Amino acid sequence: MGAKANKIFKNTVYLYGNTAFSMFVSLLSTRLILNALGKDDFGIFCIVGGAIALLGFINGGMAGATQRFINYAEGAGLKENKIKIFNASISIHLGISLISFVVLEIAFFFFFNGILNIPTERIYAAKWIYQFSVLSTILTIQTTPYNALINAHEDLKYYSIVGFIFTFIKLIIAILIVYISTDKLILYGILTTISCLLNIIIVQTFCRFHYSECIFSPQKYFDKNIAKEMLSYASYTFLTTITSASSVYGGNIVVNNFFGTSINAAQGVASQISGQLMVFPNNLLMAINPIIGKSAGNKDYNSMIKYALTSSKLSFFILLFFAIPFILETNWIMSIWLKNIPEWAIIFCQLEVIRRLLDQLLVGLRNAINADGHIKYYSKIQSFLYILPLPITFILFSCGFQPVWLYINWILCLNIFASYNVIQQAHRYCHLNRKVFFTSLVSRCII
Repeated sequence: MGAKANKIFKNTVYLYGNTAFSMFVSLLSTRLILNALGKDDFGIFCIVGGAIALLGFINGGMAGATQRFINYAEGAGLKENKIKIFNASISIHLGISLISFVVLEIAFFFFFNGILNIPTERIYAAKWIYQFSVLSTILTIQTTPYNALINAHEDLKYYSIVGFIFTFIKLIIAILIVYISTDKLILYGILTTISCLLNIIIVQTFCRFHYSECIFSPQKYFDKNIAKEMLSYASYTFLTTITSASSVYGGNIVVNNFFGTSINAAQGVASQISGQLMVFPNNLLMAINPIIGKSAGNKDYNSMIKYALTSSKLSFFILLFFAIPFILETNWIMSIWLKNIPEWAIIFCQLEVIRRLLDQLLVGLRNAINADGHIKYYSKIQSFLYILPLPITFILFSCGFQPVWLYINWILCLNIFASYNVIQQAHRYCHLNRKVFFTSLVSRCII
């Protein structure tokens, strides 16, 4: 236990060392990019980029499956299977890349023929940013198995070094956008794609030199049974991922159609702030999740639940420490950070941060359920609750309600209603004591 705690502590320190620099640069970059692009072009980037994220759901599900199976094999002592898991993962991700490319290119015609509300004079630039986003998505998909290896080996010192380098690249991109006189939106897409290409080259090179299981030879190591098992597991994570993405991005499209791109800019600002705040708890979870997966692999449910509850508690308090000043002083912080604050950005930011806080109470249990692997029933219920805000929001906006109701619906459905399902499934499959959960975690966090 002491060795594990020491490993978690070191990895967390590495990640937080990078976080301080990353948060400063990201907030500065957002200010520079928003001012350089203007709120309309920034809104276009957010809405088009969201389209790519929505249709990139397949990779999100497979990323979780890859991480889970590698961690599980490590915990169960099945190290000889890791080469087969890696080869199955690479092969599957190559297929995902091809499918994603075809789907995204077909979707291109639908998005730019009636779905997206973009000013006519900026459609040309929006189409370019879409294609660059597609290429960035394909490159990111190919990086997934290698990132899974790094996380499974808990080699997060290297992960932090790479993160530091690419955070610095983001700052350079933001500065170039300000001072280069061309179509800034298209230039931003080009430079972002180049940074994704550099990322995959560096990560692949590191893994091939450091990990013995990083051998891609499908003729020798591809195992159909392992691939089928991974795809079966991923199919249920696909379900929750696509419904969650559809709810969030579908809500953005509804807002776009009712209120225009300026409101999407406000959403983009809120997402930037909440995203940067989430770096702090996510770093901790990144350090603990491999331990949860390995505990599931050797059927040590007591340790798995202990780490799950601890990760939820710590991630909640870490986020709370930074969230309180942002919630109370959002107006003052934004007035310093941004020259022009988009309408609704302040209340959007406050509600989004609150939603993220509530989410931390259950994040450890969700990770434990995924690590255990019994996710069929859990995924079906979660998917229904994830998609529920979308029709409700459309009805409310049709009746004249304000944009803020999008976030209220997300909190009710994604945080309040969905929590019951998570607790029930963790009790059923992961041996969670519900009384301990409420007394040691929820009550203390709320107080």
